[in-house]
Amino acid sequence: MRQLAIKRIAVLVSIGRHPVSGVPRYSRNDAAALGLATELAQQTADASIDVIHAGQADNPALPEYLALGAARISVIETAAAQDVLPALQEQLQAYDLVLCGSRAESGEASGMLPYRLAARLNLPLLAGVIAVTLGSDAIVAQQFLPKGRRREVALPLPALLTVHPLAPSRLRYAYARLRAGRISSQAFPGGTSDAGEEWQVEAAKALPRKLAAPEKRSGHARMQAATMAESRGGKVLQEGSAADKAQAVLAYLREHRLVDY
Repeated sequence: MRQLAIKRIAVLVSIGRHPVSGVPRYSRNDAAALGLATELAQQTADASIDVIHAGQADNPALPEYLALGAARISVIETAAAQDVLPALQEQLQAYDLVLCGSRAESGEASGMLPYRLAARLNLPLLAGVIAVTLGSDAIVAQQFLPKGRRREVALPLPALLTVHPLAPSRLRYAYARLRAGRISSQAFPGGTSDAGEEWQVEAAKALPRKLAAPEKRSGHARMQAATMAESRGGKVLQEGSAADKAQAVLAYLREHRLVDY
């Protein structure tokens, strides 16, 4: 059976941040995208992978992608307050497939960049991808759905895929690859934006902990509830005074040992 041929694959990578120490590191989500691109390149002949980063070439976390298997990283030099979309749009004009993580681990991290980039490139976008295979005339992507469900979607090329954070990553860190790889940079002559001055950065505040009754059902019942929508029951109080309603809530909390008074 004839198999779809992919010539050029682009992987967009960003700089992650350790959740505890805040030290810059590679983004695991983008590393999973690099792993999917590597598996696709092994399925077709003459396929090339270009790893692209928009930012600063001297970031200490960027060479970690070399250790994970990227032979070369192309960096588009942009200022901290500069919009990277025009630079990426110009760089990604002639690619068959573009892969990236679902969102960054630092900065604004809104997750909107892939959607805005796909709109600029006029490409179809499929989100939440965890695996990709080649078909006869399209790629077949396995998409992550809530409650453990999966579905396969056939998508013609060119296209843009965002990888789900739970996608398996089979990449292995090798220091020899880090030394053998190289990073090349080019400046993008775009103007800077002063939008960053409008943002106020502050430490995240702890959110109140949601009270939840302990689960008393069997494991089989919990598995069924994870794959189908069902009513959890409960009681609706429409009549009575405010004191009666408050007493009912307090009785529920005491019954499930969510309060100790």
